Formats: sequence, C-alpha cells, structure tokens
Amino acid sequence: MSETILITGVGKRLGFALAQRLLSDGYKVVGTYRSDYPQLQLLRESGADLQQVDFYQQSSLEGFLHYVGQEYKALRAIIHNASDWKPENKSCPSENATQTMNQMMTVHATVPYLINLTLKGNLMSGEKTSDIIHISDYVAEKGSKKHIAYAASKAALNNLTLSFSALLAPKVKVNTISPALLKFNAHDDEAYKTKALQKALIPTEAGFEEVIDGVKFVLGSDYMTGRTLHLDGGRHLK
Repeated sequence: MSETILITGVGKRLGFALAQRLLSDGYKVVGTYRSDYPQLQLLRESGADLQQVDFYQQSSLEGFLHYVGQEYKALRAIIHNASDWKPENKSCPSENATQTMNQMMTVHATVPYLINLTLKGNLMSGEKTSDIIHISDYVAEKGSKKHIAYAASKAALNNLTLSFSALLAPKVKVNTISPALLKFNAHDDEAYKTKALQKALIPTEAGFEEVIDGVKFVLGSDYMTGRTLHLDGGRHLK
C-alpha cells in the first residue's frame, strides 16, 4: 500500500508540479486547492484526492482536518506549500494593513500550526519516520519593503519548524525549504525579470525541480530536523 503525503496548495506552480512528481513516484497525494484550475484534472486522473479548502474560513479548515483525520490514519508527510502574496498598499501602507497581516499570518503560520497539531498523531502512527516540510521564502531572513506582512508571516513559519521539530522528535522530522526566485509568471515584464535576476549570485530561475529535489532529499534523510534548506542562488551574499 502506497504512503500518503498531504500537500497544501496544489492548484498551480510549485504545488502542482510537486504533486505530479510525488504521484509519479508512487505516493498517494492528498491535496488542497482554493480555485479549481482545469489542470487539476490531471492530478485527479493520476489518483490524487483533491479537496477544495479556503484557509481563510475556519470552518473550511476544520472540515478538511476532520476529513483527513478520518480517511488517512497514517501520513508519510505533510508539505505546507499553500501561500498568498499580498503587498502593502503602495500609496498608503496603513490602508487595509490589519486585513493584510491577518491574512498573511493565517495562511503561512496559523494554518500550518493547526494542521501540524491536529494531524501529529497521523504522522506518528506509522513504523517509519515521517516528515513535516514548510515551504518558506528567502525574504523571511531579509525582510521586504513592499511585502512586510508576507515576510513576517514566513519568518513565523520558519520558527514553527524549530518548535515542532523539538516537539515531535524523533518520530517526525520537521524542516524548512526556503527558495528565492523559482519561476517567473507569464505577466512579468523584461525589466522586472532583469532586476530580479541581478539579486542573486546565480542569475537564473531555479525552476520548480530545484525545490522538488529538495523535498525528496528531506524525505530521504534520516538525520536532518529543525533546519532550513536554502535554495536562493546566493542572494545573501549580494
């Protein structure tokens, strides 16, 4: 019987690519999505159990946690990939600031916190070691003038790695993967791309495969917990 991995945020980009890879590797994937993109049908056809969840609605999260707790008594891993990227208002940073911070902290800190606590028994029920992987962001270390709440919430996620690794050891390893630029969006213009690439010692898009390989490394490790895998092209040295 295949092992089950829960991935939040599989609707597009990294989450979608990661779900595809883990399914092809023989894992059972339980995935959450907020918006139903046509490409999700590809995951369903490969056997993924996809659940529509709005993490900004407490009842939606609670319903999902109840479902997973009942349907999947043992989990090989939980990968927290769901993310939102809301900037402060450029002309008036204090406008809607409370809502912005609440939303960023909810999706990047509160939701992983509650999922980890609620499903820790499912992670610890198997014979083998299991994993929690938090997908963070380089800006958690550096901060961001345009995405203050986002950066702060990702820093909170990094801190959850420290606490949960201590709480759940040695049965569950808990680690962070912290990428910088992975892949540009279709609407990004050339000026933005040039400026973004210049921030790193390795001036290129990492690609989703970089993080997917990092996930596979963490899953295969027997000895790493409470640590961060930095995939940032050497931005900290620029």
